[in-house]
Amino acid sequence: MIIERPADSRGHARHGWLDSRHTFSFGNYYDPQWMGFGPLRVINEDRVAGGGGFPPHGHANMEIISIVLDGALAHEDSAGGGGTIARGDVQWMGAGHGVQHSEFNASKTEPVHFLQVWIQPDRVNMPPGYAQRSPQPGDADGGWVLLASPDGADGSIAIRQDARLYRAALAAGAGLQHALDVGRRYWLQVTRGTVLAADRVLRAGDALGFVDEADPLQLEANGEAEVLLFDLPR
Repeated sequence: MIIERPADSRGHARHGWLDSRHTFSFGNYYDPQWMGFGPLRVINEDRVAGGGGFPPHGHANMEIISIVLDGALAHEDSAGGGGTIARGDVQWMGAGHGVQHSEFNASKTEPVHFLQVWIQPDRVNMPPGYAQRSPQPGDADGGWVLLASPDGADGSIAIRQDARLYRAALAAGAGLQHALDVGRRYWLQVTRGTVLAADRVLRAGDALGFVDEADPLQLEANGEAEVLLFDLPR
């Protein structure tokens, strides 16, 4: 089964300095058909105006991953984690038994565009954790780059769930595939450009979910493109 989630069908919230698109139910956006995808609970595409941001607030027992698409994001948390992440960077905060954190646009004038991802952990009430990953040599070569995994393989960030997050940056006309295991589920999110995937044309913000699919995922870029792929337990 292939599940389609077009960009323009997502929830939408606008709060002055924040413009946010919600793939799954979040905040004031509620749709019982879109409560998550396995342990993948949130994909918010946020645009924050210069000087704007989220003041300190709390989370518990959630793996929170931020991926900057343009601009820069500044993070601080009560467990001592903090830093500024720019385009291509990935930030992980394991909320564990509870943590306070803030996220602000690192610029007073230019917007920041990023994805905030929440994944439910496979264990609860752990100590909070924090890590960042910056682009590495070879990340832009067109293959799958492992950003997060259960064991920190290949320089990825270790998270508390049997889930893997990949990114691929594709040149115009480039193709790529990924084997699918029928015992797992997959979520493909387009973050930049246009791709042909599973015989469907997907543009930035569009997504596909794969459940009980055994045929390899085939991608072809129409112009430069970037995608994320979540490999998740059933």
